[in-house]
Amino acid sequence: MKVTTKGQVTIPARIRGFLGITPHTDVDFEIAGGRVVLVKSKPGQAPRTRFTAMRGILKGPRTTHEWMKATRGD
Repeated sequence: MKVTTKGQVTIPARIRGFLGITPHTDVDFEIAGGRVVLVKSKPGQAPRTRFTAMRGILKGPRTTHEWMKATRGD
């Protein structure tokens, strides 16, 4: 299995089936004993990182240009 230039890999069908991973399923990676483990996120699970906690906060009527202007203080 190879990692793409975007850092993506394809999860094999047998693994997706075992974990019940379907399109749009949230998954996470954990480091355990020097290995990286793929886990299916539980429904309603709290965000795991400061970055996932920020996902979606800029939704609304503003355009990208308006958000950039507001955050830069222009």
